[in-house]
Amino acid sequence: MAETAKILCPDKTVLLPDIDAGCSLANDCPADEFQKFREDNPGHFVVSYINCTAEVKAQSDLICTSSNAVALVNKLPKDKKIIFAPDQNLGRWVQKNSGRKLKLWPGSCIVHETFSEEALLKLKIENPNAKVVAHPECSQNLLNLADYIGSTSKLLDFISSDNSTTFMVLTEPGIIHQMKRKEPKKNFIEVPDLEGCKCNECPYMKLNTLEKILDCLKNNYPSIELPPEIIEKAYKPIKKMLDMSF
Repeated sequence: MAETAKILCPDKTVLLPDIDAGCSLANDCPADEFQKFREDNPGHFVVSYINCTAEVKAQSDLICTSSNAVALVNKLPKDKKIIFAPDQNLGRWVQKNSGRKLKLWPGSCIVHETFSEEALLKLKIENPNAKVVAHPECSQNLLNLADYIGSTSKLLDFISSDNSTTFMVLTEPGIIHQMKRKEPKKNFIEVPDLEGCKCNECPYMKLNTLEKILDCLKNNYPSIELPPEIIEKAYKPIKKMLDMSF
């Protein structure tokens, strides 16, 4: 996301408190390997989820978010062959909801991949009136158990509009804080991971501590720097997303 900010505002300083605070999903799609994947699948239009590197964005035709992915794919010509990267779980969900056949890059997010189906089933038995809300980056076996699937913003909207008072949450647990602030009278249950631990936190996001944020603001460092040619190429599919969204 810091790279995206730099791509959109190349003349501005973009600070990142910990320069190693990247993304497991982005790391799961190296630019050189993705280039070969594209070459092995010629004639495909490349749609990439915004959680990818600037170098992968630069190889893409269109960027999407989890909120608009289905709508954007539906706007593409029906005869167009499509590569979807880098999240295969989100890609499968987009494929299901758009009815389009997608060639999926086999990437995934470590947070959404490690929820325990067994633990979720146990929680459903213990909380029969609760609803399961899930981000589409979760694996299909978990999405099959969800009452509602949506992006972060849509999950926040759903817990307010729905009459249920208890929700089991299948996404990065930092959202639970926002849910509690929005609906303080409702209950939110964090689902354990495969190790039985309620610790499905993104290790990259947690690198950005308050102390590092303070140091970053004091020192105006570290900052995101990208080659001008990458910024120019990566800007085009982001701009296309914005143009297609209106």
